[in-house]
Amino acid sequence: MNHKHSAQATDAFELATAAMNKAYAPYSGFKVGAVIEAANGKLYSGCNVENAAYPQGCCAEASAISAMIMDGESSISAITVIGAGDSLITPCGGCRQRIREFAADDTPIHLCSPAGVEKTLTLGDLLPMSFGPEHIESEK
Repeated sequence: MNHKHSAQATDAFELATAAMNKAYAPYSGFKVGAVIEAANGKLYSGCNVENAAYPQGCCAEASAISAMIMDGESSISAITVIGAGDSLITPCGGCRQRIREFAADDTPIHLCSPAGVEKTLTLGDLLPMSFGPEHIESEK
């Protein structure tokens, strides 16, 4: 791993942890933080935000994607996810599809514990044979 990538991974982990700590999860009590690394090299963080109409709310990954889109980016290079508790978490099914809109099958998804990145999977591992924008474009 080159130094730049290592520094970027460390920054993403720290931002994801900070985002998790800011999550608003009074109903589930389960806080999640996520960081999107976009093709432009910028990092976009997000946290889950619940509301009284639970479980309707916003996932951390969706929040981070929204921040990326608001900055004019539309291509995900990597994702870092951390959740409260002892188990590693992955993006939920809905977020896997949201990620798929802006990422390729080989996009790495880094799963973290409080100690750092514990496991890396690809989007293709988490959402095999997925349906994406190119399927709709080929129908036009």
